[in-house]
Amino acid sequence: MIQLGQHPPPVHTIAHISDTHFLAGGALLYGSVETEENLRQALGQLERSGIRPEALVFTGDLADLGEPDAYQRLRAIVEPAAARLGAEVVWVMGNHDERLQYSSGLFDIEATEAPQDRVYDIGGLRIISLDTTVPGFHHGQLTDGQLDWLADVLKVPAPHGTLIALHHPPVPTPLLWAMEMLELEAQDRFAAVVAGTDVRAILGGHLHFSTHSTVAGVPVSVAAATCYTLALTEKDRLLSGIDSGQSFNIVHVYEDRVVHSIVPVGDTTEITGFSAEHRAVIEAMTPEQRRQMFSNKKSRFNLGEGV
Repeated sequence: MIQLGQHPPPVHTIAHISDTHFLAGGALLYGSVETEENLRQALGQLERSGIRPEALVFTGDLADLGEPDAYQRLRAIVEPAAARLGAEVVWVMGNHDERLQYSSGLFDIEATEAPQDRVYDIGGLRIISLDTTVPGFHHGQLTDGQLDWLADVLKVPAPHGTLIALHHPPVPTPLLWAMEMLELEAQDRFAAVVAGTDVRAILGGHLHFSTHSTVAGVPVSVAAATCYTLALTEKDRLLSGIDSGQSFNIVHVYEDRVVHSIVPVGDTTEITGFSAEHRAVIEAMTPEQRRQMFSNKKSRFNLGEGV
């Protein structure tokens, strides 16, 4: 595919998925949310799109109750899809996950209560899976040992920089006052470790809505959820979970920037469009011909007369 704009192709492509909240036996979340079907839909859309991410990064709350069967059911859906896409799977702990079941169920190792921090090398792009969970609680925290470990890892820059994937994002939540009780504590300490390193972006979950911010000058991008989302304009509700607006993100890493794009999950109805069969015609045009055809408001294309 030829380049039509001024930016070269991205160096890396990552799919950022969050908050699947699987239950044992395929049970419906809150008796109505089809968490497994939602994830199948999301992965199916990704496969059909032609986008080929190098990694699928799941930023926590993989299981709703930390049940062993929930992790097995998640793997049974994700791993075949990842194999078809040629992508590595990066799991991240969330507050609904349980370390014993998470560690043994997803990594086939002896169950452990130790923080589940891991480092992945994706063709020169380093992804750090950072466990912000507190056993027995829903808020987030990083221990002194974890922060020391993170600082030590970041001492040596990765060839293409680093992404940190964690569940509790280090961002304010002005649209959901109640979520402040469940945020990552001591965010300033995390910021101090990240500042001045090769960290290019931070991927988070937990909030069940998409939002963006910065910490220590590093962009933070939160993926919503594939299970359910939170309504943000319900004045009389502290929290309002809705079976609507599910999405995942696609992360494109360029040499000089990182682009995060939100992809809604679910079937839609096209109201206007342009067939991909015209790609060859477009590629055969000169840059000036393309400008006249697609940018000129009075062109045949923009008057609805075709290419």
